[in-house]
Amino acid sequence: MRLQRFPRPKTGLRLTGLAMALALSACVGGPSGIPGVETPAPPQASAGQTIGTGKVRVGLILPLTAEGQGAVVGNALKNASEMALAEFPGADLTLLVKDDRGTPAGAQAAAQEALREGAELIIGPLFAPAVQAVGQTARAAGRPVMAFSSDSNVASRGVYLLSFPPENDVNRVISYASAQGRKSFAALVPDTAYGKVVEAAFQQAVADRGARAVVIERFGADANSMRAAVGRLMPALQQADALFVPAAADAMPALGLALQQAGYDPAKVKPLGTGVWNDGGVARVPAIQGGWFASPDTAGFNAFAGRYQQRFNTAPTRTATLAYDAVSLAAALARTQGSQRFSEGVLTNASGFAGADGVFRFRPDGRVERGLAVLELRNGQIVTINAAPRELGPRTQ
Repeated sequence: MRLQRFPRPKTGLRLTGLAMALALSACVGGPSGIPGVETPAPPQASAGQTIGTGKVRVGLILPLTAEGQGAVVGNALKNASEMALAEFPGADLTLLVKDDRGTPAGAQAAAQEALREGAELIIGPLFAPAVQAVGQTARAAGRPVMAFSSDSNVASRGVYLLSFPPENDVNRVISYASAQGRKSFAALVPDTAYGKVVEAAFQQAVADRGARAVVIERFGADANSMRAAVGRLMPALQQADALFVPAAADAMPALGLALQQAGYDPAKVKPLGTGVWNDGGVARVPAIQGGWFASPDTAGFNAFAGRYQQRFNTAPTRTATLAYDAVSLAAALARTQGSQRFSEGVLTNASGFAGADGVFRFRPDGRVERGLAVLELRNGQIVTINAAPRELGPRTQ
């Protein structure tokens, strides 16, 4: 099957490209939070709510009444799902909306209810423990899941993660740097759950390209820890031609200052990062000017956000496009693939799919691969230097 492109929305805007989604910390165990968008307090979920009137029934499990930001994100995902159906011409879906309350027990009960009501596919939930609970229930019923956690540990056969795993960022930027002649890599990573994920991905990506990791140092959240880590790092940088620094927006100014004071020269050792660099504050840090990082393109999210704002009179959370693409994909498969619409062979089509969040495909093990752009920090601005691919290359193991 060829790459599946979703139909254009009724607005006429194309469903291509996007900007980086910072994962909700509870989805992956804590790398980063929700971008600061003003969103009204979520309404109470109504029992038995449905969206659409099509004959193909799909469960939509979200933390609609969870505590804190989880409910805000959950309701933005529900809004985006509604918007996807409204913009898909002749969508033959009925979404069975279920509230998991942000708990594994709630998610399991929601999945059981959706399956009893005839769901052929489950979209959601958001949090990793809830995904595990839903996956067990859906697997027993022989139904697939398309969930939103970025924790690759909860992916499995039949449980597909439509999210933004940081491993994709790392692989893309290391691949690009290697293609530009960088052979010896150093790393300065946060001592967090996110740091552990990107460190492992960094080591694998460097090894896969026959390059060398000369040193890896970890830093804590305080300035003293940062300075100490930089002090340990600097002697080894003489052997490196690239420095991987996946520090988030709140940490990068202080870490950049420590690097600058220690004599780090980004013109000699190329700075590299992940999508957490896609932030105006990070772009202005002097120590990493000229640095490269991987992230989805911005055009798709910007177009989506404008239509969302017009429809709901509020800005979407950055993760809202995940639900939009999931529902659009389900509608496209229901239209084109007949009785095989949600089969493993269709969902893991190697050519992949293209939607608001760019080109992506599911691996048989449930993980997602995305087409990402490479961007550069240039004079305080963020500039695309290598565009996201329109199609994905051969599948890697």
